[in-house]
Amino acid sequence: MNFETFEPVYEAILADFGFDRAADERARDVAADIATPFPLGRLDDWRGRTVAIAGAAPRLADEVDVARDADVVVAASTAADALRDRGVTVDCMVTDLDKNPETAAELTREGVPVAAHAHGDNIPAVREWLPRFADDATLATTQAAPVGPVRNLGGFTDGDRAAFLADHVGAGRLVFPGWDFDDPDVDAMKARKLDWAARLLRWLERRRGERFAVLDGRREEADAALDPVLRGRDGVDDV
Repeated sequence: MNFETFEPVYEAILADFGFDRAADERARDVAADIATPFPLGRLDDWRGRTVAIAGAAPRLADEVDVARDADVVVAASTAADALRDRGVTVDCMVTDLDKNPETAAELTREGVPVAAHAHGDNIPAVREWLPRFADDATLATTQAAPVGPVRNLGGFTDGDRAAFLADHVGAGRLVFPGWDFDDPDVDAMKARKLDWAARLLRWLERRRGERFAVLDGRREEADAALDPVLRGRDGVDDV
């Protein structure tokens, strides 16, 4: 996905949360000064494969085999630690550096790609941690317009950004161990972010012509929120 396609959804997210677009752009620019270009061709072996997009909800412990049986494992945030502790190889990590940046840095030094996200609320973490990452294994991302080595492939939370990344490089099938949109342990802000994650996965599902089991029971609500945002910009009939 390119930014022009994603932008109307990004603008809706900004409006819903009251986020500052200029702050996102400042974070992006900080990342751009540190990062080097990451060749997405390094992920060509995901093409046509089953990719597990591992979320960090407690249920991941019961769904480890879904990740283990996939061809490629992309871990969101602390899912990387949970999977590695259980002997599952992580092929990529997606993070906004808020919980376990030391794991992300370690993975890059092992040659494992990490998509490190810069946004308006994590500029100090970007400045602290990106220089510690191995350049050749770091894909810097933004939710604003891309600049230089910083990419925007779609998505908002770590988990749905992981799904959009996998889609962008041609993943054949996406599976979602460790996801729980009704996780009772999250705070109100995180719950709202999970609502948006569900909407974004629904958008991706529609674009791919695929059915994600994790969205069962949520499609109607997600469509009702998405369609006014996409109508006239992306073409609701063919999203």
